[in-house]
Amino acid sequence: MSTHALDLNADLGEDVGDDTAMLAIVTSANVACGGHAGDVDTMIATCAAAVARGVRIGAHPAYPDRENFGRRPVAIDEQALTTHLRAQVRDLVEAASAVGGQVTYLKPHGALYHAATRDSEHARAVVTAAADAGLAVVGAPGSVLLDLARTAGLICVAEGFADRAYTPGGALVPRGEPGAVLHDPALIADRVAGLVRTGELPSVDGNRVALDVRTLCVHGDTPDAVTIARRVRAVLDAAGLSPEPFT
Repeated sequence: MSTHALDLNADLGEDVGDDTAMLAIVTSANVACGGHAGDVDTMIATCAAAVARGVRIGAHPAYPDRENFGRRPVAIDEQALTTHLRAQVRDLVEAASAVGGQVTYLKPHGALYHAATRDSEHARAVVTAAADAGLAVVGAPGSVLLDLARTAGLICVAEGFADRAYTPGGALVPRGEPGAVLHDPALIADRVAGLVRTGELPSVDGNRVALDVRTLCVHGDTPDAVTIARRVRAVLDAAGLSPEPFT
Protein backbone atom coordinates (compact mmCIF):
# COMPACT_ATOMS: atom_id res chain seq x y z
CA MET A 1 0.00 0.00 0.00
CA SER A 2 1.17 3.54 -0.74
CA THR A 3 2.77 5.24 2.24
CA HIS A 4 2.77 8.79 0.91
CA ALA A 5 0.02 11.16 -0.09
CA LEU A 6 -0.46 11.93 -3.76
CA ASP A 7 -1.04 15.33 -5.25
CA LEU A 8 -4.24 15.67 -7.30
CA ASN A 9 -3.98 17.94 -10.34
CA ALA A 10 -6.26 19.11 -13.14
CA ASP A 11 -5.80 21.05 -16.37
CA LEU A 12 -7.70 24.30 -15.91
CA GLY A 13 -8.13 27.74 -17.46
CA GLU A 14 -9.09 26.15 -20.78
CA ASP A 15 -12.61 27.67 -21.03
CA VAL A 16 -14.14 24.21 -20.66
CA GLY A 17 -15.52 22.42 -17.63
CA ASP A 18 -16.18 23.77 -14.15
CA ASP A 19 -12.92 25.23 -12.87
CA THR A 20 -14.51 26.57 -9.69
CA ALA A 21 -15.73 23.13 -8.64
CA MET A 22 -12.44 21.47 -9.59
CA LEU A 23 -10.44 23.95 -7.53
CA ALA A 24 -12.39 22.86 -4.47
CA ILE A 25 -11.09 19.30 -4.97
CA VAL A 26 -7.58 19.36 -6.44
CA THR A 27 -4.34 20.48 -4.84
CA SER A 28 -2.56 21.65 -8.01
CA ALA A 29 -3.90 23.51 -11.06
CA ASN A 30 -2.20 23.21 -14.44
CA VAL A 31 -3.16 26.55 -15.96
CA ALA A 32 -3.36 26.96 -19.73
CA CYS A 33 -1.12 29.85 -20.74
CA GLY A 34 -1.98 30.67 -24.32
CA GLY A 35 -0.54 27.86 -26.41
CA HIS A 36 -3.61 25.64 -26.76
CA ALA A 37 -6.08 27.71 -24.73
CA GLY A 38 -6.27 30.62 -22.32
CA ASP A 39 -5.49 34.32 -22.46
CA VAL A 40 -4.48 37.03 -20.02
CA ASP A 41 -7.99 37.28 -18.56
CA THR A 42 -8.46 33.52 -18.03
CA MET A 43 -4.96 33.19 -16.58
CA ILE A 44 -5.58 35.96 -14.04
CA ALA A 45 -9.02 34.61 -13.13
CA THR A 46 -7.81 31.03 -12.74
CA CYS A 47 -4.77 32.03 -10.72
CA ALA A 48 -6.88 34.25 -8.44
CA ALA A 49 -9.30 31.39 -7.81
CA ALA A 50 -6.40 29.01 -7.11
CA VAL A 51 -4.82 31.44 -4.66
CA ALA A 52 -8.15 31.81 -2.85
CA ARG A 53 -8.35 28.03 -2.47
CA GLY A 54 -4.72 27.48 -1.53
CA VAL A 55 -4.18 25.43 -4.70
CA ARG A 56 -0.69 25.37 -6.23
CA ILE A 57 -0.32 26.96 -9.65
CA GLY A 58 1.50 25.21 -12.48
CA ALA A 59 2.27 26.37 -16.01
CA HIS A 60 0.59 24.23 -18.66
CA PRO A 61 2.23 25.33 -21.91
CA ALA A 62 1.61 23.67 -25.24
CA TYR A 63 2.51 23.73 -28.87
CA PRO A 64 1.21 26.97 -30.43
CA ASP A 65 -1.87 25.18 -31.80
CA ARG A 66 -5.16 26.55 -30.52
CA GLU A 67 -7.04 25.14 -33.51
CA ASN A 68 -6.39 21.56 -32.40
CA PHE A 69 -6.33 22.27 -28.64
CA GLY A 70 -2.67 21.33 -28.60
CA ARG A 71 -3.44 17.66 -29.09
CA ARG A 72 -1.77 17.09 -32.45
CA PRO A 73 1.98 16.80 -33.07
CA VAL A 74 3.60 19.97 -34.41
CA ALA A 75 6.77 20.10 -36.51
CA ILE A 76 8.79 22.85 -34.84
CA ASP A 77 12.48 23.17 -34.11
CA GLU A 78 13.88 23.28 -30.59
CA GLN A 79 14.80 26.97 -30.65
CA ALA A 80 11.39 28.12 -31.88
CA LEU A 81 9.60 25.87 -29.40
CA THR A 82 11.75 27.15 -26.55
CA THR A 83 10.83 30.73 -27.47
CA HIS A 84 7.11 29.88 -27.48
CA LEU A 85 7.29 28.05 -24.15
CA ARG A 86 9.28 30.79 -22.45
CA ALA A 87 6.65 33.33 -23.52
CA GLN A 88 3.78 31.19 -22.27
CA VAL A 89 5.42 30.61 -18.90
CA ARG A 90 6.30 34.30 -18.58
CA ASP A 91 2.68 35.30 -19.22
CA LEU A 92 1.41 32.94 -16.53
CA VAL A 93 4.06 34.04 -14.02
CA GLU A 94 2.96 37.64 -14.55
CA ALA A 95 -0.72 36.72 -14.20
CA ALA A 96 -0.10 34.78 -10.99
CA SER A 97 2.03 37.56 -9.54
CA ALA A 98 -0.72 40.08 -10.26
CA VAL A 99 -3.08 38.24 -7.90
CA GLY A 100 -0.56 37.36 -5.21
CA GLY A 101 0.23 33.89 -6.48
CA GLN A 102 3.34 32.01 -7.57
CA VAL A 103 3.90 29.50 -10.34
CA THR A 104 5.80 26.54 -8.88
CA TYR A 105 5.92 23.89 -11.60
CA LEU A 106 5.52 23.19 -15.30
CA LYS A 107 3.54 20.40 -16.92
CA PRO A 108 3.45 20.35 -20.74
CA HIS A 109 0.09 19.86 -22.40
CA GLY A 110 -1.26 17.33 -24.85
CA ALA A 111 0.88 16.41 -27.82
CA LEU A 112 3.86 18.24 -26.34
CA TYR A 113 3.60 16.14 -23.17
CA HIS A 114 3.72 12.95 -25.21
CA ALA A 115 6.50 14.17 -27.51
CA ALA A 116 8.63 15.15 -24.53
CA THR A 117 8.47 11.59 -23.19
CA ARG A 118 10.72 10.44 -26.04
CA ASP A 119 11.88 13.42 -28.17
CA SER A 120 15.01 14.93 -26.64
CA GLU A 121 14.81 18.20 -28.59
CA HIS A 122 11.28 19.01 -27.51
CA ALA A 123 12.00 17.76 -24.00
CA ARG A 124 15.01 20.11 -23.82
CA ALA A 125 12.79 23.02 -24.83
CA VAL A 126 10.44 22.22 -21.96
CA VAL A 127 13.32 21.84 -19.49
CA THR A 128 14.87 25.13 -20.61
CA ALA A 129 11.59 26.99 -20.10
CA ALA A 130 11.17 25.42 -16.66
CA ALA A 131 14.77 26.08 -15.61
CA ASP A 132 14.60 29.71 -16.69
CA ALA A 133 11.63 30.22 -14.36
CA GLY A 134 12.93 27.99 -11.55
CA LEU A 135 10.05 25.53 -11.84
CA ALA A 136 9.65 21.85 -11.00
CA VAL A 137 8.78 19.60 -13.96
CA VAL A 138 5.86 17.17 -14.15
CA GLY A 139 5.99 14.34 -16.67
CA ALA A 140 5.55 10.66 -17.37
CA PRO A 141 7.56 8.16 -15.29
CA GLY A 142 10.72 7.11 -17.10
CA SER A 143 10.37 9.83 -19.71
CA VAL A 144 13.17 11.65 -21.51
CA LEU A 145 11.65 14.83 -20.10
CA LEU A 146 12.16 13.83 -16.48
CA ASP A 147 15.62 12.42 -17.20
CA LEU A 148 16.74 15.74 -18.72
CA ALA A 149 15.07 17.77 -15.97
CA ARG A 150 16.83 15.69 -13.33
CA THR A 151 20.17 16.21 -15.07
CA ALA A 152 19.47 19.95 -15.08
CA GLY A 153 18.99 19.84 -11.31
CA LEU A 154 15.25 20.49 -11.38
CA ILE A 155 12.67 18.92 -9.11
CA CYS A 156 11.04 16.08 -11.06
CA VAL A 157 7.52 14.83 -10.41
CA ALA A 158 6.24 11.61 -11.99
CA GLU A 159 2.58 11.72 -12.96
CA GLY A 160 -0.19 9.19 -13.43
CA PHE A 161 -3.61 9.71 -15.02
CA ALA A 162 -6.75 8.67 -13.22
CA ASP A 163 -8.96 8.97 -16.30
CA ARG A 164 -6.73 7.46 -19.00
CA ALA A 165 -6.05 3.88 -20.07
CA TYR A 166 -2.54 2.42 -20.05
CA THR A 167 -0.76 0.11 -22.48
CA PRO A 168 1.07 -3.01 -21.23
CA GLY A 169 4.30 -1.00 -21.50
CA GLY A 170 3.03 1.68 -19.11
CA ALA A 171 2.33 4.35 -21.73
CA LEU A 172 -0.98 6.12 -22.20
CA VAL A 173 -3.24 4.67 -24.86
CA PRO A 174 -3.37 7.29 -27.67
CA ARG A 175 -6.53 9.40 -27.55
CA GLY A 176 -7.57 8.30 -31.03
CA GLU A 177 -7.93 4.68 -29.93
CA PRO A 178 -11.10 3.23 -28.37
CA GLY A 179 -11.15 3.30 -24.60
CA ALA A 180 -8.23 5.72 -24.28
CA VAL A 181 -10.22 8.10 -22.08
CA LEU A 182 -12.15 6.66 -19.12
CA HIS A 183 -15.53 8.13 -18.19
CA ASP A 184 -17.05 5.92 -15.48
CA PRO A 185 -16.44 7.63 -12.09
CA ALA A 186 -16.89 4.35 -10.17
CA LEU A 187 -14.42 2.49 -12.39
CA ILE A 188 -11.88 5.30 -12.17
CA ALA A 189 -12.19 5.46 -8.38
CA ASP A 190 -11.73 1.69 -8.17
CA ARG A 191 -8.57 1.90 -10.30
CA VAL A 192 -7.15 4.63 -8.06
CA ALA A 193 -7.95 2.56 -4.97
CA GLY A 194 -5.98 -0.29 -6.52
CA LEU A 195 -3.09 2.03 -7.31
CA VAL A 196 -2.97 3.17 -3.69
CA ARG A 197 -3.01 -0.42 -2.44
CA THR A 198 -0.61 -2.01 -4.91
CA GLY A 199 1.22 0.69 -6.85
CA GLU A 200 -0.25 -0.76 -10.05
CA LEU A 201 -2.99 0.01 -12.56
CA PRO A 202 -4.73 -2.35 -14.98
CA SER A 203 -3.49 -2.21 -18.57
CA VAL A 204 -5.69 -2.61 -21.64
CA ASP A 205 -4.59 -6.22 -22.14
CA GLY A 206 -5.90 -7.25 -18.73
CA ASN A 207 -2.54 -7.32 -16.99
CA ARG A 208 -1.16 -4.71 -14.62
CA VAL A 209 1.54 -2.06 -14.88
CA ALA A 210 3.60 -0.60 -12.04
CA LEU A 211 3.15 3.14 -11.68
CA ASP A 212 5.41 4.96 -9.23
CA VAL A 213 3.93 8.48 -9.23
CA ARG A 214 3.67 11.49 -6.95
CA THR A 215 0.73 13.25 -8.65
CA LEU A 216 -2.50 12.11 -10.33
CA CYS A 217 -4.32 14.02 -13.06
CA VAL A 218 -8.04 14.30 -13.71
CA HIS A 219 -8.63 16.16 -16.97
CA GLY A 220 -10.84 19.19 -16.46
CA ASP A 221 -12.39 18.87 -19.92
CA THR A 222 -13.48 15.24 -19.45
CA PRO A 223 -17.27 14.82 -19.16
CA ASP A 224 -18.23 14.38 -15.48
CA ALA A 225 -14.76 15.64 -14.50
CA VAL A 226 -16.03 17.09 -11.23
CA THR A 227 -17.74 13.83 -10.24
CA ILE A 228 -14.62 11.87 -11.19
CA ALA A 229 -12.36 14.18 -9.20
CA ARG A 230 -14.62 13.95 -6.15
CA ARG A 231 -14.64 10.15 -6.29
CA VAL A 232 -10.87 10.02 -6.68
CA ARG A 233 -10.39 12.44 -3.79
CA ALA A 234 -12.75 10.35 -1.63
CA VAL A 235 -10.67 7.24 -2.32
CA LEU A 236 -7.48 9.01 -1.31
CA ASP A 237 -9.09 10.48 1.80
CA ALA A 238 -10.45 7.05 2.81
CA ALA A 239 -6.96 5.59 2.53
CA GLY A 240 -5.66 8.20 4.95
CA LEU A 241 -3.70 9.79 2.11
CA SER A 242 -5.56 13.05 1.54
CA PRO A 243 -4.00 14.83 -1.46
CA GLU A 244 -1.02 17.05 -0.73
CA PRO A 245 0.77 19.34 -3.20
CA PHE A 246 4.31 18.44 -4.20
CA THR A 247 5.56 22.06 -4.20
